[in-house]
Amino acid sequence: MSNDEQWMERALQLAEYGRGTVSPNPMVGCVIVSQEKIIGEGWHRNYGGPHAEVHAVEDAEKRGNAHLLPESTVYVTLEPCSHTGKTPPCADLLVRKQVKRVVICNGDPHPLVAGRGVKTLQNAGIEVMSDILAPIGLELNKRFFTQIGKHRPYIILKWAETADGFLTGKTGEQIKISGPLSNMRVHKWRAEEDAIMVGYNTAANDNPKLNVRHWEGTNPVRIVMDRHLQLPETLRLFDHSQQTIVVNYQEETESPEFPERYTDDKKIAYLKIQNGSDELIEQLRQLTKRGIQSVLVEGGLTLLRSFIEAGFWDEIRRCQGNMVTGGGVAAPSFTGILTGSEKVQDDLWSYYVPHGVNG
Repeated sequence: MSNDEQWMERALQLAEYGRGTVSPNPMVGCVIVSQEKIIGEGWHRNYGGPHAEVHAVEDAEKRGNAHLLPESTVYVTLEPCSHTGKTPPCADLLVRKQVKRVVICNGDPHPLVAGRGVKTLQNAGIEVMSDILAPIGLELNKRFFTQIGKHRPYIILKWAETADGFLTGKTGEQIKISGPLSNMRVHKWRAEEDAIMVGYNTAANDNPKLNVRHWEGTNPVRIVMDRHLQLPETLRLFDHSQQTIVVNYQEETESPEFPERYTDDKKIAYLKIQNGSDELIEQLRQLTKRGIQSVLVEGGLTLLRSFIEAGFWDEIRRCQGNMVTGGGVAAPSFTGILTGSEKVQDDLWSYYVPHGVNG
């Protein structure tokens, strides 16, 4: 491993600390190195807050290393921004600090950046190197890159099925399929995604909370399909404990700039879509406009099938328990590339991506 890769690996580790708190911004880490020693480091910590480069520069200055900045190399996992959004441009900050060299993991595909950050640095005489450990950075921020490139959220389909391939008991009743450690894992995943989605029947029959209880983390935005607004207000989904979006044909509320999962306002929002063959892609685009960068789809069968049949999914996480029911509601069928599997107590988890991805 080269020195550049070594320091970029550290920057990627730092970026990971922003998981679950920075979306719809990407996770970004930054390491500043002088004379083969780290003189400052930081990461993007929360949406709307200072970017990784700002934290790293401040860290260097607090350590008494400001005088070393002009001879330093800055390792950053995403191209420094070149526009003023909620924070000033990071490329301009690095120019002002007169750093010698900037090494970048991934370019920023956002239309307001897209190479402009690199050009700003180069025009100031700063040496720039790109694409260091780029595949790792793409994996880290796959939600961000999917949203920008496909104009929809990153979609994860998740379900648990029996050993013989059913979602329910023999007569269609709800049954406990996965074990406690698998349940804990699912709650960890909920804390990592912007939103969690269920269909009408799951909401009506299971009355789920869709929150994070068995893991430390932020509750996702709840999304429920209720096309004709028939679900009773007594459901847990409508208890105002977290932000909830109701997808329907009739009512629309003002679209917030960003889902309020990070505020104390736990109102119910309504997203109106048109009845038709394109309603799923319309819904996903509208969710993107509302700042939803990733969605964990937890069922039921009809909703899961709609995503699979439309080809709008990026991962499938399937849990197979050891129970045999001999009948019930069959688990969805799909084709995909198996990327890995593991045993969690008595459960077998298998992970898939669509054909054409990583294959």
